[in-house]
Order: sequence, then C-alpha cells, then structure tokens
Amino acid sequence: MVLARFGMVAAATAMMALGACVPEGMMMATSAAPAASAAPATADATEYAARADNGFSVPAIPVDQVPPQYLRQTVAYTSDFTPGTIVIDPSQKVLYYVTGPKSAVRYGIAVGKEGFGWSGEANVAEKKLWPTWTPPKEMIARKPELAKWEKGQPGGPTNPLGARAIYLNTNGVDYGYRIHGTPEWKSIGSNASSGCIRMFNQDVIDLYGRVQGGERVIVLTSTGEMPTKLTLPPKPKAATPKPAAPAAVEAPAATPELPPLPAMLPPPVFTTTTL
Repeated sequence: MVLARFGMVAAATAMMALGACVPEGMMMATSAAPAASAAPATADATEYAARADNGFSVPAIPVDQVPPQYLRQTVAYTSDFTPGTIVIDPSQKVLYYVTGPKSAVRYGIAVGKEGFGWSGEANVAEKKLWPTWTPPKEMIARKPELAKWEKGQPGGPTNPLGARAIYLNTNGVDYGYRIHGTPEWKSIGSNASSGCIRMFNQDVIDLYGRVQGGERVIVLTSTGEMPTKLTLPPKPKAATPKPAAPAAVEAPAATPELPPLPAMLPPPVFTTTTL
C-alpha cells in the first residue's frame, strides 16, 4: 500500500486542533478487506480474571456479561498482510492482530461515536504503560469538569487510557488517535469514544506485549471496506460566545403620594365695637 503524500501540512494544521483521542488527508491503495472465519475458536475466559499490574489492580471482566464475539480469541483470517499488522473493523467492533496468512488474534473494541469515526492507515509510533491522559481544550470546553486534568491525569485504574496506550501516527503526524485500555468495560462493542480504539484492559495488555513498534495499522471504513484515503472527522466549530445581557437599568424611585392639603379656611372677619 502506498501512502499519498499530498495535503499533509493542511491536514495536520486542521486536525491538531482536535486534540488527543480524537485525530482530511491522504491514503492508500485498494484491495478487498480480508475475510474472517464465521466459526472462531472458543475464548479463554480465565484471561479476564483480576490481576496486579505494575503497582495497580486490574479488575476482572464479568465475561458472562460480554457477547462472545468481543472476547479475545484466535480466529481463521485470510489476508496477505505481514504478521504484526493490525486491522480495525469499526463495523464489527473488532481488532485483528495478524499472526499469519490465515490466522489472527481477534479482540473486541469500542470505536468513535457519531461524528468521531475515522478510517485510513497509521503506524505504531509509541507505546506506554499506565499512561497519563491529557484532555484537549476542545473536550474541556464541552466538559468543563475536566479542567482539573488540563495538565494531565496520572495513570491509574480510573484513567480513561487504562492500563496501556499504543500511539498512532500517519506519515509522521500524530492526529491524537490511540489504541488503549478503558475502565469502562461495558463500552466495548459500541460507538463510544472520541475516535480512539478502546479495549478491555486485559486485552490491551496482551496486544501491548505483541506490538514492537512501527507496525502497520489499517482502520477499515464504517462499512468494513478497505480505505482509499485517510478520512477524519470534520473539525469542530468554535463555540460562538453568547452576547452579554444588557445591564439592568434601575427605575427611578416612585414619588410617594402626599395626603391632600386641607381646604383653606375663609379669612377671619374683624368687627369694630364702639364703647
């Protein structure tokens, strides 16, 4: 697949404003999306037990509440991709880590909610254990309560990036997209994120151990087709400030009513008396 080189500066400038965990641009050649088997192997539920990890506790996932297709499993997967390639299928809410010409490890994921989905190619640029999460200013504008993390939320069980984060770049540009864990395990299998790819913490730990760096990442279209370019969400419109309310004008105090003046008495009449 050949990445088109045009439009990088404009695309990067336009999208940097979107911030982290949200990343119009360029992209690759076309071929049919690889085929997955309709009969996957049985998932190993013990992989989702609680565990200690680098000083933190990873809670168990109640697998009896998770649709089987979202539990990690090795499946038949026919493709010509190099082992190590990551293929993300938003239409099925699954991520494939290719292990051979006819096999892959499949994981359940959550993808971008309406207005935040994207498709195209990227590469693994970096990976971090229990990463710090910094909400972009656009997210803080939507949710002012996140202002307390404007300098970054330290890694931990409540951190939105979960136990691991795999950072993605396209032609050297970071559009803010990550593959990461999540404390919100119920969101797996849905459109829930701001564009990042969420996984169960146990699954992202497993994927993190397989990824070495530089791997090709392909995000299929919303209908499960191979992408022909990098398609990103529209840049959010800047909020229009509301006009200030006019200053209240204080009404003059009402003049109190005075009681009516009494009627004037007739002038006195003087008479002269002769003694």
